[in-house]
Amino acid sequence: MSALRRRIFGGSSPAAREDTPEKAGVRLVPVPKIITVDRPKTRKRRTGFIFFLGGLFGIVAAGFFAGKNDLIDFPDMGELRMDSLMDVLPAGFVKDARDLARGEREAVNYDSFSVGLNLLAQGVRANHPVVMIPGVISTGLESWGTSNKSRPYFRKRLWGSWSMMRALVLDKEGWKRHIMLDKYTGLDPEGGIKLRAAQGFDAADFFITGYWIWNKILENLATIGYDPTNSFTAAYDWRLSYKNLEVRDHMGGQVLFYFFHWVAAEEGGGGGDDWVDKFVDSWVNISGCMLGALKGLPAMLSGEMKDTAQLNAFAVYGLEKFLSREERAELFRAMPGISSMLPIGGDAVWGNATWAPDDLPGQTTTFGQFLNFKHMNGSNGYRNLTVDQSLEYLYTTTEDWYVNQVKGSWSHGVSHTTQEVEANEKDQRKWINPLETRLPLAPNLKIYCFYGMGKPTERSYFYRPSENPLSNLNITMDTTLTQSEIDHGVIMGEGDGTVNLLSVGYMCNKGWKMHRYNPAGVEIKVFEMPHEPERFSPRGGPNTGDHVDILGRQSLNDLILRVAAGKGADIEENVVSGIKGYANKVKIWEEEEWVVESIKRIESVEKVIEKVDVKKEV
Repeated sequence: MSALRRRIFGGSSPAAREDTPEKAGVRLVPVPKIITVDRPKTRKRRTGFIFFLGGLFGIVAAGFFAGKNDLIDFPDMGELRMDSLMDVLPAGFVKDARDLARGEREAVNYDSFSVGLNLLAQGVRANHPVVMIPGVISTGLESWGTSNKSRPYFRKRLWGSWSMMRALVLDKEGWKRHIMLDKYTGLDPEGGIKLRAAQGFDAADFFITGYWIWNKILENLATIGYDPTNSFTAAYDWRLSYKNLEVRDHMGGQVLFYFFHWVAAEEGGGGGDDWVDKFVDSWVNISGCMLGALKGLPAMLSGEMKDTAQLNAFAVYGLEKFLSREERAELFRAMPGISSMLPIGGDAVWGNATWAPDDLPGQTTTFGQFLNFKHMNGSNGYRNLTVDQSLEYLYTTTEDWYVNQVKGSWSHGVSHTTQEVEANEKDQRKWINPLETRLPLAPNLKIYCFYGMGKPTERSYFYRPSENPLSNLNITMDTTLTQSEIDHGVIMGEGDGTVNLLSVGYMCNKGWKMHRYNPAGVEIKVFEMPHEPERFSPRGGPNTGDHVDILGRQSLNDLILRVAAGKGADIEENVVSGIKGYANKVKIWEEEEWVVESIKRIESVEKVIEKVDVKKEV
């Protein structure tokens, strides 16, 4: 298998690692988990240049940064020149980009090492070895193909670098051929094309020059004594389905939850049910979309999401010229790993036609109606759809190869009994779903759920029939609709700007408190971080709660370092959102026998307390 397998089970790993004591070698796996990059609603121009897949808007804005910030440059941009682009841009767009650059220069910069230095002064030192597993799209991908078409890109990153931007603009079809997997096998396409995950800390520290992802955390870990000998980035090819990660790549872990099942299973790692309890001290779950990301469904359905719906007309024109909605949908579907983020739990979690657990007072439209049509049940033949119905619509309107890939790799349902959950331990498709499988049988494991909240996050959408007769897409987002809580066809809810609050918070606050999902009684702590961005900081500053930018948040870095140093017991829970109330409304309940058992335990504790009180009175 991979370097990670060698670290786990031994083998041909370097001698320095073979001498590591069994318990100490992989005692802690604090695994921050991040999914996608999104932009703040109030700052879409300020952070637009790193929009997913970039496009024209990204290149132009980045050009302004390059002229004002020596941290950002344009290596290998070839014959693409910023001056030639500026000549043809509208004056209003140029002004927007200049405002973006000015905001970046005025951003409040804080010392990246300050958190680590502060803890170092308190005596906090490196303790447990740390494995960091990046989330979807965070790992850079580089070309290793040697065919005629691949040689110009050999060892160049076609995901996560300016080489990607250059290839996208100057050789779009070639870039698409390289980045898309074979539609039927889900592995490398024909023709000798071969993309592989970059390795080491460089794989995920920056997405492009000047736009950090994991670098802030690495800086602070290094301050208290971490280096490549006691910390490791488990980079992986996020395009692959998890079963194909075992076929071709190394195991990553949304991937870690899957890994916990794989490592114990006879048909997987064969480590046995006690492996996690022996070797993993803690799992630090940062912004983990345990129940998927709702925005993944419209991305697969029509190549759209809030990021595209709320762009101005010129940016939309540029984006459509480079990557049309149809091309984006095809691209997303041809990377099965992204489909792992389709919403989990169906109507029981996300609501139905009349209700949703996170509906707010005064709403005119329930969140439970996930895909809405302005003229529902009218002549156009479309009706509003719940999450369950939307998934079925996706399956009936997309290609057979995509449906087979999704249904053969993932499962999105709910198991309501212990018997069902235990049976699912034998079904690899279920291993990603925490509502169909259990946590590992590891009573000594600690789970820390750290996530941001308080930032508007897309929750449901308005669609309309497509007006393009040449398009294969039946429907498209109704970006002309802006009224009440609807913004360009998107209805916002609660979350971290990318992942909804129910997804990041339900399992940590309620789901894993149920016996069938956590039979070993794994300890879980939750620490929510409100989104409190600084006005002039394009990345939100040290108190952001954004899905990606939170990795630079000072309080989050403090928490991670404390867990890594073996001081996680000192962390107190902090839940300030309405997640507990929402979770109680989700239509998933504890089994009756365990409800009775819980009542008996409570009564037993109450009797002990009464005896203690009597003794005190005497």
